[in-house]
Amino acid sequence: MTDQVTYRRRSARVLLLDAAGRVLLLKYLTDPDKPGLGHYWCTPGGGVDEGESLGQAAARELHEEVGLAVDPDQLGDPVAYTGGYADLGWAAGNFRDDFFRLQVESHEVDMSGMAAYELTAQVGHRWWPVDELAASGDTVHPIGLAGLLTDLLTEPHPRETHQLPWHHAEDVR
Repeated sequence: MTDQVTYRRRSARVLLLDAAGRVLLLKYLTDPDKPGLGHYWCTPGGGVDEGESLGQAAARELHEEVGLAVDPDQLGDPVAYTGGYADLGWAAGNFRDDFFRLQVESHEVDMSGMAAYELTAQVGHRWWPVDELAASGDTVHPIGLAGLLTDLLTEPHPRETHQLPWHHAEDVR
């Protein structure tokens, strides 16, 4: 069955794991103009440009945001997705994030390829052990990431794509 939803934005994101099974997450301010509102963590990735496949977008975003160049074919198929309605101020409608899994021996993060507007909100990165991520009280997108990673560390290439909860559930319509 084909996807009949019209999306306001599709995103391709990467669950980047190192040899120790830690996941790389980027730290962003919730509102760069109001740093006191806190922060959240998310995986590298972003919007799919017109004419780009999900894999091409994920590879491009990985290079821009963390300095890791990969061939889109290295990413395989998405292992998880989340989506739903959201009104983000700059856009409202149906959104969907597809997640690819990539494991590397190690990687030194280089954020010099990020766009200027991204750098105003981006305030760090961290390689998270799954158990610390599960125990953290920080906001992490996608919801359920620690459980997903636990599954992916035991079954790296699942037969079915995992569906994760939508993190803008309060905007459900």
